[in-house]
Amino acid sequence: MKRMLIKHRKPIIITTSVIVLQVLFGFDPKFCAINIIWLLV
Repeated sequence: MKRMLIKHRKPIIITTSVIVLQVLFGFDPKFCAINIIWLLV
């Protein structure tokens, strides 16, 4: 479990930060799309 978290640490942090920012500032499709693309690269 810990090894998996270390391997996928960056995507987990990015995903949670994107969700938190979307909740705080309201849903912004452009911002969400940019972050998802950045996450996949």
